[in-house]
Amino acid sequence: MNEAILKKLEARVDRRSFLRGSALAAATLVGLAAASPIVTVAQAQEKVPPQDDKKKDDAKKDQDEPKDDEKDAKPYRVEGSDGKFYDRQGVEVRECPECGHNMYQQGRTWTCENCGYSYVE
Repeated sequence: MNEAILKKLEARVDRRSFLRGSALAAATLVGLAAASPIVTVAQAQEKVPPQDDKKKDDAKKDQDEPKDDEKDAKPYRVEGSDGKFYDRQGVEVRECPECGHNMYQQGRTWTCENCGYSYVE
């Protein structure tokens, strides 16, 4: 048995065996890197659920403040006496033909705040 080990140790490393060993090492590193996010996700799911008091406080906060979804659902726009629309700050806006949100003027260009649609006036 010892003689077989000694023969393997004495054998010179040729190009093919070196590349094979390097490929196995690289594949092992890639496998470990791919497996590590799975382990961290599994650890993150083991967290203890929050207490009921925090849920009640969050529910009260949600009732007081409007949700972001509600803001996005209907943009704020008021029609002035001159027939133009204005936002909360009093800046002139137009309705986006693509998504219906407010469009603001930047120089000669009107740009939608939501989808980025723009046109030159």
